[in-house]
Amino acid sequence: MDEFERAARMASAYLERVPDRPVWRPVPDRTWLTEQEMPDRGRPLARLLDDIGEFVLPHPMGNGHPRFFGWVNSPPSQAGVAVAPLAAAFNPSTAGGDQAGVLLERTAVRWLAELVGFPHPPGGGLLTSGASMATIVALSAARRRALPDVRENGLYGRAPLVMYLSEEGHSCLRKAAELLGLGSANLHVVPVDAAYRMDPAALRARIERDLADGARPFLVAASAGTVNTGAVDPLAEIAAVAREHGLWFHVDGAYGALAAVTGDPVFEGMAEADSLALDPHKWLGVPVDCGCVLFRDPALVRDTFSLVPPYLRDDEGDPLGWFSEYGIEQTRPFRALRVWATIAHRGRAGVVELVRRTTGLARTLAGMVEESGDFELMAPVTTSIVAFRYTPADLPGLPAAVQRRGRAFITGTRLGGLAALRACILHPETTEADLAILLDEIRLAAKEL
Repeated sequence: MDEFERAARMASAYLERVPDRPVWRPVPDRTWLTEQEMPDRGRPLARLLDDIGEFVLPHPMGNGHPRFFGWVNSPPSQAGVAVAPLAAAFNPSTAGGDQAGVLLERTAVRWLAELVGFPHPPGGGLLTSGASMATIVALSAARRRALPDVRENGLYGRAPLVMYLSEEGHSCLRKAAELLGLGSANLHVVPVDAAYRMDPAALRARIERDLADGARPFLVAASAGTVNTGAVDPLAEIAAVAREHGLWFHVDGAYGALAAVTGDPVFEGMAEADSLALDPHKWLGVPVDCGCVLFRDPALVRDTFSLVPPYLRDDEGDPLGWFSEYGIEQTRPFRALRVWATIAHRGRAGVVELVRRTTGLARTLAGMVEESGDFELMAPVTTSIVAFRYTPADLPGLPAAVQRRGRAFITGTRLGGLAALRACILHPETTEADLAILLDEIRLAAKEL
């Protein structure tokens, strides 16, 4: 047990020292990490902790630091870190059954639905590994509604199903379409407006053209916070188009859906979705892995996945069935403990404050960009992502140069054919001073290049 206490102290010391260390630095020697020989004999836990302290903890991804602005990766919540060893010690499979892990997941999913304002019928959601898996689950249910016999007869010999997403739609939608046999050729991309939001008029026109060509539209996927700019599609208008044509309305809210907790009207229409994917391990800070998918009609989802072998039948169990009947995973980890602890520790007011603080900092950074003479804002700021560019020169290696300097971490993308920088602000302890350091680091890295 001494090793357990030591591991807890190591984790605590690591978290305390994160702000004083470089945000990120390259691993100078990868030999230990990549070329170890498997030991013939087991080693004591104390020796393993020594190795972790020497070779692992000094080289993090960087997302725990207040000046980490890359991708959409938050620092871990304190409550989530504290309870993670307890979930590991419990080590259940939360596929189903009368046990604490399963019952607590019902509450965790309901709380997430309440935070984002999504109608939640009993059994209408489950935790997943992330939004990519949540999207596969959602699209599977949509495919089942369009083709009720797809489980028996597959997709062969049928008119292709067509789905729609915007130019800014996440790659997980294409992956899901390909994995489910829909084919990327039947994934039709809808133009965006000047604010990088899906154009509902263009969506309607494309659907009508496809119908005239004999295609079979079945789903439209809107974004509640894109990864490039944080844009929120006009959800209510897209929902109306989906209803008009009998399409499944899916919302990818992996990153941005949590911002609906503030009551921002930009999320109007999200509650009309047939399915909503969101990632507690993004803005909320639940330690990875933890995604979630919410549904309007849980019965349809159960019909899509339920396959209970005799040894797992539970005639005395919950009438909602097992979680494994609503998705792909059979053995499921105890994710709910980290979700429950994170939300319970912050409370609704704390979640609102986190969102308002980080979105406020994003608007502050946008103002600093606009007031500077050497940066240009490339998109409106809706959530907590700021897309901008360094105007004196187009330097493709600029994000990596900033990362190597170690004082800030930023990533790049392309918008409107131009190289762009994007800063995603999720850390509750980021300050305006950190934003100023970020811009200065970009300037200094540009000079180095």
